[in-house]
Amino acid sequence: MSDLQKYLRPEIVGMAPYKPGEQPGAAKVIKLNTNENPYPPSPKVHEAIVQSTERLERYPDPLATSFRIVAADVLGVTPDHILCGNGSDDILTILTRAFVGHSQMLRLPFPSYILYRTLAHIQGAGFEEIRFAPDFQLAPEFFKPSDGLKLVFLPNPNSPSGTMIDHDAILRLASVLDCPIVVDEAYVDFAPSTAVGLIAKDPRIMVTRTLSKSYGLAALRFGYLVAHPQMIGFLRKVKDSYNTDSISIAGATAAMSDQTWLRENVAKIIATRSRMIHKLRSLGFDVTESHANFAWATRSDRPVFPIYEKLKAQGILVRYMDYTQSIAGAWGDGLRISVGTDGEIDAMLMVLESALRG
Repeated sequence: MSDLQKYLRPEIVGMAPYKPGEQPGAAKVIKLNTNENPYPPSPKVHEAIVQSTERLERYPDPLATSFRIVAADVLGVTPDHILCGNGSDDILTILTRAFVGHSQMLRLPFPSYILYRTLAHIQGAGFEEIRFAPDFQLAPEFFKPSDGLKLVFLPNPNSPSGTMIDHDAILRLASVLDCPIVVDEAYVDFAPSTAVGLIAKDPRIMVTRTLSKSYGLAALRFGYLVAHPQMIGFLRKVKDSYNTDSISIAGATAAMSDQTWLRENVAKIIATRSRMIHKLRSLGFDVTESHANFAWATRSDRPVFPIYEKLKAQGILVRYMDYTQSIAGAWGDGLRISVGTDGEIDAMLMVLESALRG
């Protein structure tokens, strides 16, 4: 066979692929590695999806208008402030394609969502990773202007730490950097505040959201951007013609309309999160104060990778994340543990306690 890589762009040949969390298929495991909601979505979602299948011969609404109307009411903005996509990763891709050209720069905090790097590589762009301060706030270097800087991604709450960047710091960042700033709020429904209100203070601030986490719709793939209407108008030029389908629009609209379900679900997960973090700390883990549906657990007295392996051998999947190799300098490694049901977390903690004794 001929060497087919010669036909590809060098950036694609040389880049490392993004690796999602392990998906076990049909295996019976306790899955606490990809920050999914452990509970089924609102009952309204199933009903809406069934109804949506009656007209599959028609193209979907390219702007997902029904969702934008409902979401705008929930968020206190107008429908023209919202752009929908195939999960928030699609939105992040649209933003990178729209703002960052070849050899231009993205700025990212470290450690954070590793997909940001992948998006830069695909675009043929560069990226600056700047280490968080020890408390996971933005370091002074993050505020320094840089030639060629075209876009900043700020995960808030951050993954893997679950920590939040102060909103005043985001506004200060916008005041000193001449580029758009994307606040990635994939986990914000588990947090005390949102950056959506900052858009009115600086139109270069944009906020991405997903229904994969708090709404229990990871399999549906639906996300959205909240931004100044003029920004949304430009970004519509970049998205695929039909980047959301009729089934996902129907399910997402039904989910967003059931805010009572959301509040009750989030309250359950936060309660379990608090109990899990307390127990992890009692077992000797250092755990950051999380505002997401997971906890970041590290240790200074022993390596954590063997602990991950012992859990996996017992059918419990957590996410081992290694940040020891980076252009920003080594940070360390740890276990990111998603919040499951109370029963799942009790089982995980029991096996974990046994693994630590072994």
